Amino acid sequence: MINHTDQRLRNGIRLHVAHAGDAGKPLIVFLHGFPEFWFAWEKQLEHFGRDFYAIAPDLRGFNLSDQPHEVEKYRAKYIIEDIRLLVEAVGHSKCTLVAHDWGGAIGWAIAALHPQMVEKLVIINSPHGAAFQRSLADDPEQIKASEYMNWLRREGSEAKLVENDFALIEKFLSGMSDISAWYTPEIQAQYRACWVRGMRGGCNYYRASPLHPATDTEPGAKAVVLPDALTHVDVPTLVIWGEADHALMPTLLDGLSDYVPNLTIERIPEGTHWIVHEQPDRVNQLIRSFIHA
Repeated sequence: MINHTDQRLRNGIRLHVAHAGDAGKPLIVFLHGFPEFWFAWEKQLEHFGRDFYAIAPDLRGFNLSDQPHEVEKYRAKYIIEDIRLLVEAVGHSKCTLVAHDWGGAIGWAIAALHPQMVEKLVIINSPHGAAFQRSLADDPEQIKASEYMNWLRREGSEAKLVENDFALIEKFLSGMSDISAWYTPEIQAQYRACWVRGMRGGCNYYRASPLHPATDTEPGAKAVVLPDALTHVDVPTLVIWGEADHALMPTLLDGLSDYVPNLTIERIPEGTHWIVHEQPDRVNQLIRSFIHA
């Protein structure tokens, strides 16, 4: 059974949290990406709530969590701190961290900066920061695939996304893969209920990040130098990668072991950016096998 609570963190931010299982059991935390919310992890909460305390927050800016207006409030350091304080607020000091897309960007950073709080890290179709910086600066294929980021960075993009009965945001979803198999009318209703609550926070993740393709006025990733402290991950890490992702090329996995020495990679050739929705049982089994290895 999935339950819902709000957590007011010590930094003043309120996060809406979906959770399943006994709070006294080991903690597993699921972090969603754009344009999603806690519901992306429904199947994982049901599965792992049997023997973990499984939680999935709406990240800051999404759905029922606080949605600060200012772009500055979406810099990575604030989102990282939200998750650190959330783990503390639910009575734990360590967790297994599972993350996708923007949640994965935060997951990589938490594992690098706060390794003491991460037992194991699972990343699903979310590039390591150093690999993404390199590709956004030098790889024409990845630069082309990521041009949507610059559109989302524009002021007013959030309003455009929801115009005409959410036509653009649903085009965004389908642009990353064929969503017809999993984006049922029931799931569509869930997502539309989330999106109508506000899209600015989600777009602010893109506006606040220096990692984006260069434009005529901004150097983007070309000007970014990431410190070693933010790129070296020592915790045991599983990367699950749908190789048919239209937005994130499989070449983002090249050289990953240079930054993550304790690394396992599971490639799913037919999987896309939405592999969590497409093959939830397979994803659950991969995560479970890794946790208990």
